[in-house]
Amino acid sequence: MKTDMQKKILWIGLILMLASSLPMSAQDAKKDRTYKKWWVGSTLWLLGNFDKTNNPEYIQLNVGYRITPKDIISFRFKRSIYSWPIGIPFSSSSFDAPGENYPGHARILAPTIGYQRFWWKGAYVSVQALNAFEKYMDKNGKKIGNGYTLYVDSYLGYQFKFFKNRFFFEPAIGISYWPIRTNVPASFKAVEQKWNNYFIQPGFDFGFNF
Repeated sequence: MKTDMQKKILWIGLILMLASSLPMSAQDAKKDRTYKKWWVGSTLWLLGNFDKTNNPEYIQLNVGYRITPKDIISFRFKRSIYSWPIGIPFSSSSFDAPGENYPGHARILAPTIGYQRFWWKGAYVSVQALNAFEKYMDKNGKKIGNGYTLYVDSYLGYQFKFFKNRFFFEPAIGISYWPIRTNVPASFKAVEQKWNNYFIQPGFDFGFNF
């Protein structure tokens, strides 16, 4: 995903945060009447699908259930492709740079289980276990192997509410760490071995309560 697209996503997130500031106080006063058990949502990272150079073909669907007003369990399904090592930091000149990419790409299908805990108003922490089943393709689009990666994602964020708690937006900062990564083709491993097995990233989830 190119830097320009990331900047656009950051600006959209900032605008949503500012737009939510006025209705918040009214919502808080009525929080008991607007409380919802379930929610569905996704992420603003879907906007990366407009990128013409490094299109991630990204899909993400989130479903959550509130065990208590402060505790949520969630199930997420993610699908994407990536052609550069995920461990390259946003700030690096190698991010999405020519010559730093794999000799092909990987496709992932990733069912994810998560837990989220609100500890002060809309502030929360969360942890997610992302089970990525990966299919590796060469430059010609031919399959060269299957693999598995366990990503453990942790976030610190804040939930902003809209329209009497019908909708929410959650800007966050987090770290993704992958302690387990198996069956990576040698040609891919040679490219990614100099990079970290973690990545610091913002989060831009949104959802609908029901």
